[in-house]
Amino acid sequence: MMPEFKYVARSDAGNRLTGSLKADTLSDAKAELRSKNLTIVSIEERGARRFSPTGKVPRPRIKLKDMAVFTRQLSTMISAGIPILEAMEVLSEQADDPGFRHVLRSICEEVRAGTDLSESMAHYSAVFEDLYTNMVRAGEASGQLDEILSRLAEYMESSESLRQEIKSALTYPAVSLFMILTIALILMIFVVPRFQKLFGQLERQSKSFKLPLPTKIMFGLSEFLRTKIYIWVPAVGGLILTLVLVSRGSKGSYLKDMVMLKMPVLGPLFHKVALTRFARTFSTLLQSGVPILATLDIVASTTGNKVLESAILRASRNIQEGEPLAVPLAQSGVFPKMVTRMVSIGERSGALETLLNKIADFYDVEVRATVKQLTSLIEPLMIAFMGIMVGGVVMAVFLPIFAAAGAMGRR
Repeated sequence: MMPEFKYVARSDAGNRLTGSLKADTLSDAKAELRSKNLTIVSIEERGARRFSPTGKVPRPRIKLKDMAVFTRQLSTMISAGIPILEAMEVLSEQADDPGFRHVLRSICEEVRAGTDLSESMAHYSAVFEDLYTNMVRAGEASGQLDEILSRLAEYMESSESLRQEIKSALTYPAVSLFMILTIALILMIFVVPRFQKLFGQLERQSKSFKLPLPTKIMFGLSEFLRTKIYIWVPAVGGLILTLVLVSRGSKGSYLKDMVMLKMPVLGPLFHKVALTRFARTFSTLLQSGVPILATLDIVASTTGNKVLESAILRASRNIQEGEPLAVPLAQSGVFPKMVTRMVSIGERSGALETLLNKIADFYDVEVRATVKQLTSLIEPLMIAFMGIMVGGVVMAVFLPIFAAAGAMGRR
């Protein structure tokens, strides 16, 4: 029986459409929607395997690095001549995560019943994404499953390495900023009021003593933070919640990603990371023999940026009309000239996957260099910011002391 897919899509006019259709595979369903000039928002198989929050069917919790190890092991076992079913059974026994073990055992049952490995994996899209299942499908069709799994493992290892570098570079400023704001908040709520009471008494006792403007501003802010906590805490929480909810919608997510690309310091880094994912994923899928239209659908969803995703999906529709890939990518304005020219040369020479690999390597180096620059730049910036925050509070406290000392000297 042909599976049925539920979808949410948008027409060229921007209207939101929901419905269902029958197709042999997820890629075929996406291709049918593309042929109708619809932009896919979401699509999933009706009745696909889900994981129960009650714990009867545990939710898999597997990290990218663990998935890369699993893929590498599966590739090695198949390369050594071990049958797929036996290899999957061995790996299911070795899986540490109960949810992932349950998924692998279910796949083993389906493979034992005669289902292809890629089709079985596609039933568990929460674990095996389109990229994974399409590459496995291409490996089964070409008889080079071990090589394609090895290539997939290399792709995942490279992605994980890049992700860890970026994460380590951004963790320090995030933690530092949190600590600075926490310290400033503690000073304003618990320390500053004591000085406010002291200087208030001094101001009442001496008519010649006046609080400096910076001190008045600091005392006013301190009083607001202490007495109006029922206003600013819900306001900050509501703002954060609103931003999170808005960013989950298609328009809000697109706007968020657009803002991220335009950010002064981190924007170029986010852009290069998205370009690296685009080129690396595109090259890996093409080398594995996945059709270009299915490749573009997968690549669009793995860039991690809705602006690039929208440009790639438009390029996919243009390709169906016979237009070269490089043209719509260049017209989008989000792909650098170097990328579009390399893609154009690759299309004409028939070496697109090779040139895409070169692009990915180039931006890998660029991202790592940018991360190192940011790491060396962020530390002094955080120290300077902390100095301004804490130093401002200290200076506002000491200014009245200097003023009082001056008044006493004049006496």
